[in-house]
Amino acid sequence: MRVMYICMCNAVTDHDIRREAAAGVQTFAELQARTGCSDCCGCCDAEARATFDQARSQVICQLPLVTA
Repeated sequence: MRVMYICMCNAVTDHDIRREAAAGVQTFAELQARTGCSDCCGCCDAEARATFDQARSQVICQLPLVTA
């Protein structure tokens, strides 16, 4: 799988963002704190948020269904 740099300032890739989402990161602010993504020039903000949102939705879809 190809790696795409999302945040050039802090060398954060799409894989980094997906890994953080899979590790349980819940908010974009938490992602920023853990990776430094989008906290410098801000040029990557839209792409970083879109990648994070997509990764979070994939994590949620993979959770098992719980029945009572």
